[in-house]
Amino acid sequence: MKELLSIEEWNDVVEKSKEGPLLVLKHSTTCPISTSAYSRVEAYETEMPKFFLKVRESRPVSNEIESDLGIVHQSPQLFLMKDGKAVWNASHTVITDNEINRGLKENNLA
Repeated sequence: MKELLSIEEWNDVVEKSKEGPLLVLKHSTTCPISTSAYSRVEAYETEMPKFFLKVRESRPVSNEIESDLGIVHQSPQLFLMKDGKAVWNASHTVITDNEINRGLKENNLA
C-alpha cells in the first residue's frame, strides 16, 4: 500500500480512479481497530492499487478526502473509488475481505 502524504497525492489518486477502481484507507495509528483493518486491507489480494493515509499525521489530507467525497469522516474507513468518487465505503470492523468483495460486486467491479 502506498501512503498519501499530501493533498496533491490525494488529487492524483482521484485522477487515477478514473482509469480503474482502487482502494483508499483512512487509518488511525493510535487505534487497535484501525490497526486490524489496516492489516486486513494490506493482506487483501487484488490487482487494484491500494492507498492509505494516517489520519492524525495527515489531517489536511483526511479533511480534503471528507470534503471531496462528501462522506463523514471515520477511522478506520475504507473507500472503493471509481471515476473520481467513492462508490462504496465501510468503517471499523466492517472492513473485511467479504465486505470488500460485496462492494466490488455491487458496483459490477468483480
